[in-house]
Amino acid sequence: MKITAINVLDIRFPTSLHLDGSDAMNPDPDYSAAYVVLQTDGGLEGHGLTFTIGRGNDIVCKALEVLRPMLLGQNLSRFTENMGAFYRYITGDSQLRWIGPEKGVIHLATAAVINAVWDLWAKQRGQPLWKLLVDMTPEELLRCIDFRYLSDVLHPQEALEILRKWEPSKPQREAEMRARGYPAYTTSVGWLGYSNQKIRSLCRQALSEGWTAFKLKVGRNLQDDLRRCQIVREEIGWSNILMVDANQVWDVPQALEWVRQLLPFQPLWIEEPTSPDDVLGHAAINQALQGSATQVATGEHVHNRVMFKQLFQAQAIGFCQIDAARVGGVNENLAIMLMAAKFGVPVCPHAGGVGLCEYVQHLSIFDYIAVSGSLERHYLEYVDHLHEHFVTPVVIHNAHYQAPQNPGYSIEIRPQSRAVYSYPGGTYWRDALKGSSLT
Repeated sequence: MKITAINVLDIRFPTSLHLDGSDAMNPDPDYSAAYVVLQTDGGLEGHGLTFTIGRGNDIVCKALEVLRPMLLGQNLSRFTENMGAFYRYITGDSQLRWIGPEKGVIHLATAAVINAVWDLWAKQRGQPLWKLLVDMTPEELLRCIDFRYLSDVLHPQEALEILRKWEPSKPQREAEMRARGYPAYTTSVGWLGYSNQKIRSLCRQALSEGWTAFKLKVGRNLQDDLRRCQIVREEIGWSNILMVDANQVWDVPQALEWVRQLLPFQPLWIEEPTSPDDVLGHAAINQALQGSATQVATGEHVHNRVMFKQLFQAQAIGFCQIDAARVGGVNENLAIMLMAAKFGVPVCPHAGGVGLCEYVQHLSIFDYIAVSGSLERHYLEYVDHLHEHFVTPVVIHNAHYQAPQNPGYSIEIRPQSRAVYSYPGGTYWRDALKGSSLT
């Protein structure tokens, strides 16, 4: 199967109109996707995207255009026969690597391309992505990973032993995932721009739907945070789980002081309490929280496996929040999940956005079946936005992600939605920008 064409689209949804997704650092996001479609001579298509929040999405799309020659005209089998070598090939162009390496805009585009190849391969195999991964032997999975920069912490032999440990019992956990699904928490109740009454109403609705874990955005005003935490606890009680998320807005001393005042509400974690690049800052905060019920969580802006390695080494996080489209796609996330398993840190992926829920359900289900073997303190984020635009959207039942059944990575956006929300020429944006200074 040969890749015959590569289409790139800038897709943006006007979520800022209702403050959906608003937090202390990002008050008015327009959830967006730098979107790539790999067309083939076999009739199948591979779809991939990287999530952004509006302006700058076009820059990621330009990086996708630059990566096009690396895939165009290639046979899919050239990549899938050794996916680790494919990762090294995509990230290894010396001139493009210079503007990373393995971070920033070029790595965001790399994630979309790599995920599109995995989507195409899973469709060719007639399997959902999670099942394609689960059915691989430990040796085959190891060949998907680039261990460069990791072997001082996770040697390939150690990774092989982790995978072999869970190999005999994979069928039981797969059956459990098919029957019950993967436990989720909801962020939809607690965006920073929401009114008190809206938070109360959304908490009550979520409770009626079976949700037991809730996340609240914090960090702009301490008194507001205390009031909003109180509202959520009044609504969900103390037997349910609360998480809080500061979205990088504090420096370390401020984070330490602010979080101490939130501890009476017993949050399971404080998410992104400071700069995502500050490994030692996260370690200081996590250390200060010892003895409480709260630990640090981060990962959605951690840009590669090396940064995660240091977070694990420094005991800087209690929860690892991988992102399907921030690091280098499936391959790099496999490496991060294996490191998390070695250090005993639960993987609780970042989701929401555009398509991130659709993506990460596959990674979490695979992680449970083949890598961690545990659901203790493992949760998968859910945000009730934009799923209607996907051909195979997530299915939630009783606060659990239901295991996808359709072949692929669940990331294909409906053609009609692409036509309406492509920027700036889609029908929605043509009307919205008419007469604007942006046109």
